[in-house]
Amino acid sequence: MPGDDRGARAPRALRDPDGYADLESYAAIGDGRTIALIARDGRIDWLPLPDMDSPPAFAAVLDADHGGFIALRPTAAFTVERQYVPETNVLTTTFTTATGRARVTDSLNTGVAGRLPWAELGRRIDGLEGSVGLEGVVAPGTRLNTASPWVQETSVGMVLRLGGLTMAVRTLHEDDVTITDDRIHASFTTAPGSRHLLGLVATEGEPLFVPTPEAVDEGVGRTIASWQAWSSTFDYDGDWEPAVRRSALALKLLIYAPSGGVVAAPTTSLPESVRGGKNWDYRYAWVRDTAYTLTALFRFGLREETHAAISWLLATIRRHGPEPRILYRLDGSLPPNDVEEHDVPGWRGIGPVVSGNRASDQLQLGVFGDLFSIVQLYVDHGNVLDADTGRMLAYVADMACDAWRSKDSGMWELEEPQHYTTSKLGCWHALTNAVHLAELGQIPGDPSRWRAEAEHIRAWVDANAWSAEVGAYVWYPGTPDLDASILLHAISGFDRGERMSSTLTAVQRELGVGPHLYRFTGAADEEETFVACSFWMVSALHLVGREEEAHDLMDALLPSVNDVGLLAEMLDPQTGAHLGNLPQALSLLALINAAITATTDR
Repeated sequence: MPGDDRGARAPRALRDPDGYADLESYAAIGDGRTIALIARDGRIDWLPLPDMDSPPAFAAVLDADHGGFIALRPTAAFTVERQYVPETNVLTTTFTTATGRARVTDSLNTGVAGRLPWAELGRRIDGLEGSVGLEGVVAPGTRLNTASPWVQETSVGMVLRLGGLTMAVRTLHEDDVTITDDRIHASFTTAPGSRHLLGLVATEGEPLFVPTPEAVDEGVGRTIASWQAWSSTFDYDGDWEPAVRRSALALKLLIYAPSGGVVAAPTTSLPESVRGGKNWDYRYAWVRDTAYTLTALFRFGLREETHAAISWLLATIRRHGPEPRILYRLDGSLPPNDVEEHDVPGWRGIGPVVSGNRASDQLQLGVFGDLFSIVQLYVDHGNVLDADTGRMLAYVADMACDAWRSKDSGMWELEEPQHYTTSKLGCWHALTNAVHLAELGQIPGDPSRWRAEAEHIRAWVDANAWSAEVGAYVWYPGTPDLDASILLHAISGFDRGERMSSTLTAVQRELGVGPHLYRFTGAADEEETFVACSFWMVSALHLVGREEEAHDLMDALLPSVNDVGLLAEMLDPQTGAHLGNLPQALSLLALINAAITATTDR
């Protein structure tokens, strides 16, 4: 491959011989509706259109041969430097060759009044020094082997068709454009101060508005200004500020603007282990992730996103409930019951590639705590619930009073139901918050049962989940095994005393490798360390009074982010390689909340 690769924790090579890039090499851009992943060599290897959960028109990250990509890079050997435009999710990649330097600015453009009614990708090319020749290729894929791309001549030029998608390529000051039956090539030559553009606009199942190349270029500047205006409303001046601000910007990409739902990750089937077998579709909104997202956004003083997310979630639960589901589609509908496997190889041949998520019908008791955590935050920030929501929450609290005695699949969505400790604590958290909301007059009913049942749960955990021999709260009764999700209940306030501190020490000893943590006992045999758990440990250490350890751990974990500040779900503790779907909301949220918690005095 051309060039070397410079930057923090840079991968050894831009791509392997089969055409796949390391997962930590990806940066993300988005417009509130979809997200593109851009590798360090300037190639977009993931872009669903028009929405994050649409079948991906460009999916080379899962199928290097037929997945599709949008390439833009020098034709000669090059080196790479890249960063986001300050306070934005617009990416700049600077290529240096033997003859010059050129900068590519990548943006999924927004409009004057917000999100555009079509998808618009702008790839602006600026000549900096000397002369650089670049080649661009727009090559749609097969939508995971469900459609064939083709080129059609129209009155405004050639358009690309793929299933119901219509796409038009826009170029500015190109040297040449060549067209085959399923892709479009463009070439450019820069000079100092020159401006070129490779753009793409797309719609699905509707007419396509085709802007001029100049208008797409103007959209890049407008989008930069829009992101910077959003960042100016962001309030944080604590420790680790650069990492927190970048994580918050990445998190903003994961909020689906049409509904306010928060996607767990905008990708599917990126493996949690190179050994394979653990490939999931994360393009859904988990109640859990929404709860943690709102925790962060409230702390930043953001209003629109918090109101949109909670309004969408509560309306969605009422629509399909009243019992809350684990996850929902981004439009608020229920996910499919079946998981569909696609006949494509997967990243580096590690399949399967799937659509759908098997957790959609599981019983996970933690969802009760997640839901009430969201509502409690909303109310405690000076807001008021509507009457229908209040009645629904009272009913859900009554459900939690009974449900906590059942086995469930736990936070980790495991196939074997157990009496998982943290599942019980999720119900405890729900009921204590329900009492709080009732005492504020926000939900109807007599909270005496909720209060009493919360105490029953506490007594059950004390009697069944604490092991004096292990010196920790165990995963479930009768086992010496540990579960890192117990860290969340130092955060919830269930226990911040000696037992919890002892549990943290046991978790570090049993599940730790360096500063990183596996999810539960035995996980090291089948996956890598779970990024969010490691940052949860920061918060938990601080909250039990081990502040210096918390700060040291945070400092040790921050180099885990890639060169542009993004995190995946998993991390190989030996190599630092990222694994799993990305960018991962739970990882970003854990970093943000750890920084905020460890900055705040107890």
